Amino acid sequence: MFDLASRAPANAKNDILSGLTVALALVPEAVAFAFVAGVDPLVGLYAAFMVGLITAVIGGRPGMISGATGALAVVMVALVADHGVEYLFITVVLMGILQVLAGVLRLGKFIRMVPHPVMLGFVNGLAIVIFLAQLSQFKFMDDNGSLQWLEGTQLYLLLGLIALTMAIIHFLPKFTRAVPSSLAAILVVTILAVSLNLDTRSVGDIASIAGGLPSFHLPQVPYTLETLIIILPYAIILAAIGLIESLLTLTLVDEITGTRGRGNKECVGQGVANTVTGLFGGMGGCAMIGQSMINVNSGGRGRLSGISAALFLLAFILVASPLIEMIPVAALIGVMFIVVVGTFEWSSFRILRKIPKSDAFVLILVSGVTVITDLAIAVVVGVIYSALVFAWKHAKHTQVTHKDIDGSRIYYLRGPIFFGSVQNFLELFDPKQDPDDVIIDFERSRVADHSGLEAIDTLAERYSRAGKTLHLRHLSAECKILLSKAGNMVELNVIEDPDYKIATDVLG
Repeated sequence: MFDLASRAPANAKNDILSGLTVALALVPEAVAFAFVAGVDPLVGLYAAFMVGLITAVIGGRPGMISGATGALAVVMVALVADHGVEYLFITVVLMGILQVLAGVLRLGKFIRMVPHPVMLGFVNGLAIVIFLAQLSQFKFMDDNGSLQWLEGTQLYLLLGLIALTMAIIHFLPKFTRAVPSSLAAILVVTILAVSLNLDTRSVGDIASIAGGLPSFHLPQVPYTLETLIIILPYAIILAAIGLIESLLTLTLVDEITGTRGRGNKECVGQGVANTVTGLFGGMGGCAMIGQSMINVNSGGRGRLSGISAALFLLAFILVASPLIEMIPVAALIGVMFIVVVGTFEWSSFRILRKIPKSDAFVLILVSGVTVITDLAIAVVVGVIYSALVFAWKHAKHTQVTHKDIDGSRIYYLRGPIFFGSVQNFLELFDPKQDPDDVIIDFERSRVADHSGLEAIDTLAERYSRAGKTLHLRHLSAECKILLSKAGNMVELNVIEDPDYKIATDVLG
């Protein structure tokens, strides 16, 4: 599906070098997301370090990178603006606890319910979001304090350095893979910009990344029911967004590397990471698909790649900030543009006319909602729409044929009986015209839910009012369990067929 990288095994050298590349790209991302959330840049950098380190050590997907993300930042901004950063920290702690509970309750398995068109829409939408996020670097603040697009020499210089970065990343692997091409591109463009004293914006022009070690900080908020009422809605939303984005990124990395991560373990890892981060003055985070793609494309496969990225980022904060602040923003934009090209599923244009219209619509819908709102809402919308389409299609698949034997009429039912098909199911039978004894054979049908049970009970009542007897045959084990649990709610005659060894069970 996603042929973005070779399925090479984990290698310590590759992991460390790819970790360095990821750390360099993490700096402007973390700073930018901190600005979006309305907090100090170090709050974002600390989150990138702590979330990245802890999930790399105990998470369920080696090679996946986590840190501060835009999807979470856009939710945090209202909380910070209304109540202050201390409420953000306690919310992140609660968010982490909820994520740990999700892992313990094994809710990560529900990511399997995400249909393939939703996954494609998620990937394409995210690629567009990553691309649009880079466009802010093409603007500058004028003397009046308003943002204007770059033009003239500055624009051409920025585009030239971006193009050079992308060219190095694309062509270098054709000659050597000894050094990750993204890292080589960043180094070459930085040396060129510094040596020629090019007038282009650097990381240091965005914000200073110098700081100390994160220290334990118990959030300074009133520990009351009122505080819980304020933070709980935010914590639930953040936990849901974080897990959805992390589990979908996990699935994507699984596809690329040909290996399988552990969703429930990743939920616990994300939860522990966010709980600790909130107690050390970080803004929390989740998996980052852009950085994960950089890591995978640079050869990062093992846990060492994520650990290296986090430790390099900490080193930048502590001792190497003057050097990192020299990196041109253009080099990092070029890296992210390569990520966009590699992440977008270009084959989706080719298959749009070949797949069912409902699937094509889901793909486009999820992509659009991702761009307009956020990933979590887009995925939920896509899954709900896909489920409704599935239910509608299967609601029309219930069919019946019949045969008269020894004065009895046997109906052979095909298709599931559930909330969407009950109306069609009831219309298949005519108690007034049937003989006195009627048997419905469920060998090729299943009762899926309570609506199905009620429909069968309604049908039985119709036959009873007509003075006729209705029997059920060949019920599956699951159907019989449903009937047994229903008890007096459903009064039916269930008969045995010796060929299928189904026990007789007469209810009522």
